[in-house]
Amino acid sequence: MKPSRRGFLKLAGLFALGLGTKPVLGAFTKETASEPFTVQSEDALTARHWAMVIDTRKFNSPEDLQPMIEACHTAHNVPKFENSRHEIKWIWEEAYENAFPMKQTKYLNERVESLPFLVLCNHCENPPCCRVCPTKATFKRQSDGIVLMDFHRCIGCRFCMAACPFGARSFNFRDPRPFIETINPEFPTRMRGVVEKCNFCAERLAEGKMPACVEASDGAIVFGDLEDPGSEVRRLLRDHYTIRRKQSLGTEPSVFYIV
Repeated sequence: MKPSRRGFLKLAGLFALGLGTKPVLGAFTKETASEPFTVQSEDALTARHWAMVIDTRKFNSPEDLQPMIEACHTAHNVPKFENSRHEIKWIWEEAYENAFPMKQTKYLNERVESLPFLVLCNHCENPPCCRVCPTKATFKRQSDGIVLMDFHRCIGCRFCMAACPFGARSFNFRDPRPFIETINPEFPTRMRGVVEKCNFCAERLAEGKMPACVEASDGAIVFGDLEDPGSEVRRLLRDHYTIRRKQSLGTEPSVFYIV
C-alpha cells in the first residue's frame, strides 16, 4: 500500500471516530468559521429565546393540521416525493406514542391517545446536532436560540440526523427542485446531498412576520419570547400544564404542548 493511500485511510478512520475533525476541516473550526447571519429589516421581530406553544385541544383530526403543514412547506420550497423513503419534512403529523414515547401510560386519556400531534425541530437549548456537525453547517444562533442551517456548508455527512433524537431532519437523496410544485423565490431551494429542517421561519422573523405555521394555525400555535415574563408563551405556560418531547434527554426543547 502506498504511503499516501495509507495516510488517507488513517485520516478517514479518525474522522469517522470524531477524532480528526480539526486537522481535516481546519478551515471550518470554531475559531475560524464565522456564524452565518440573516439580514434584518427595521420591523424585524426579536427575542432572547424564541419558543412555541402548541394547543393540541384545538385539533381533532389530521385534516386540522394540514393548513399549517402546507403553509410551512410552501414557504420553504419543500418538495413532494411519491416515494416515502425520499420524503422531506419540516413539520408533520405524528401519533402520541411516537411523539412522546417516554410518556406512555397504560391508562392514557383516549382523546390524547388518538390525537394527531404536530411535530417539528424543537430548537433545543442543548442541541446535539450542533455538537456533531463538522462544518458548522448546523449552529445555534446566540442572539435568540434558533437552531439554523447553512445549506452551503452542509457536506451531507448526516451526523446531525444521527444525533437528533426527534427525527427532525431530512436528507435530500434526490435533487428536490423538480418536485417543488410552486417555487417561492423568497427562500432558497436546496440540492441533492443536503440535510434540511425547520428554521422557526427565521427569514420571516427578520421581516417582522410570524412563522408560517403560526399564521395558518388560527390561534392554535403561539410563538414568543420564553425569557419575557410578559409574553404570551409564558402566560400559557403559567396557566396550563404542558409537555415536551423526550424531555428526560436534557436537550431542553423550545416547543411545548398543551394537552
